[in-house]
Amino acid sequence: MLVSRVAKFSLLTAIILAVGSPAAMAQSNPGYFIPPGPASTPGPAPVTHHLAPRPAAPPMGQDAAAGDAAAAQEQPQMPPIPQLPPLPKEAPPPQAVIGVLSVPEVMQKSTAAEGVQQIIQQRRAKLAAEAQADQQGWEEEQAKITAERSKLTDAELEAKEKALQDQIAAAQTDFRARDQAIQNSAQAALGQIESVLIAVIRQVSEARGMNLVLHREQVALNINAFDITSEVAAQLNRLLPAVQVPPSVVTPGMHIDTPQDEQDQQANQ
Repeated sequence: MLVSRVAKFSLLTAIILAVGSPAAMAQSNPGYFIPPGPASTPGPAPVTHHLAPRPAAPPMGQDAAAGDAAAAQEQPQMPPIPQLPPLPKEAPPPQAVIGVLSVPEVMQKSTAAEGVQQIIQQRRAKLAAEAQADQQGWEEEQAKITAERSKLTDAELEAKEKALQDQIAAAQTDFRARDQAIQNSAQAALGQIESVLIAVIRQVSEARGMNLVLHREQVALNINAFDITSEVAAQLNRLLPAVQVPPSVVTPGMHIDTPQDEQDQQANQ
C-alpha cells in the first residue's frame, strides 16, 4: 500500500510537466465566442419501479389491426397546431458580409500569449522540480523503513508507515493546490487577452464591412479574401504586446479541480 502511494505521487508530478502552447489553450476552450454547454448536474435519485402484472397474451387468431390500434391509443397524442395571427412586417436583415477567423492561429501569433506561456512554463517547471525532490525523499524514507522492518515491532512499523503516508497525502494536496493557483493565474492573464481580442475582431470586421464572422475551423470552404486572421493578430499585437501575469497564490477556500472535474471539462468541450 505504501509503495502505491509513492507511485501515485509520482504520477501527480507528471501533470505539470505538460504545458500547452497558446494555441492549445485556445483550442482547449473553443468557447471564446461560443457559449459553453450547460454544466453537468447530478441527475435525480433513482426511482424504484414495481413490475406490473404482465397482460395475458391475445388469443390465437386475433386480428393484428386491433392490437396496433390499442398500441396507438397508449401513445400520447400531439395536440393540434394552433393557428396564430401574423405579426406586423419588419425590415429584413441586411445582406450577410462574411469573414472567417482562426482563434488558435491568432493566439499562436500573439506576443502577449507567448509571454504568458513562458511565465507559466517557468512556474510549473519550478513546481515540478520541487515535487520530484519530495518524491525522492519519500522513496528514500520508504527504503529506510523497509530495511528496518526486522528490527521494529508491528506497532512501530505501522506508526512509521502511517507517518509517511500522511506526509505523502499532505504533499499531494499542496501540490495540486499550487498547480491550481498557477492555472488560475494563467486563465486570468488569458482573460485579459480575450477581452482585447473580442474588441479587435469587432474593430477589424467593421473596417472590412463584415457583419458576420465565423470560426475558420467550422467552415468547409472559403477564399483568402474572407480571412481576417492575420489582420486581427497584427492589430492585437499592436494594442496588447504583453500582459501582466498575476502571482500564483494559494488562497483560503480556493476551488481545486479534481481528476473528475478535468474529465467533465474535457467531455463538455
